Amino acid sequence: MKKVCLYVRVSTNKQTVENQIRELTEYSNRCGYEIVEIYKDEGISGSKGRDERPSLDKMMKDGVRRKFDMVLCWSVDRLGRSVSHLVQTMNELQQLKVDIFFLQQGIDTSTSTGRLVFGIFSCISEMERTVIRERVICGLERVKKQGKKLGRPTKMNEGMKNGVLLLREKGMGIKQISK
Repeated sequence: MKKVCLYVRVSTNKQTVENQIRELTEYSNRCGYEIVEIYKDEGISGSKGRDERPSLDKMMKDGVRRKFDMVLCWSVDRLGRSVSHLVQTMNELQQLKVDIFFLQQGIDTSTSTGRLVFGIFSCISEMERTVIRERVICGLERVKKQGKKLGRPTKMNEGMKNGVLLLREKGMGIKQISK
């Protein structure tokens, strides 16, 4: 029986890894694999490296210990959004003779075709992230040019402003006023 682990990740704390776990578990059961551990990075961007993703780091260390033969991941972008991080992770796992399977893309890196397709999807994933970032920056610049204020709306009203000014005129310090 092949020993596998699941690696799941979501970018925000408002998202959940449960759907990824359910689908990967169903796949594993159909294939007759034994899931030895589930590694979860929740609320962490895929652009972060191994040093900023504790579960990915633990998974890689467990790979060195030969705890599993294959990593099952829901999608390429769950493993990472940076081509360099993805390729580094794949190369480290390959040196350990650990394969990766991506359910959504049907990519299996135990085959030469799977490794090729993985590389192509890695590039696409990084490009998608870059395009999203560029759109966000462009939108923010447009809003600034329109004279709109960015950030959270202030809770400061006119009465509070007048109160602060009055206390400052009386010589009270900013820290005291804020308390």
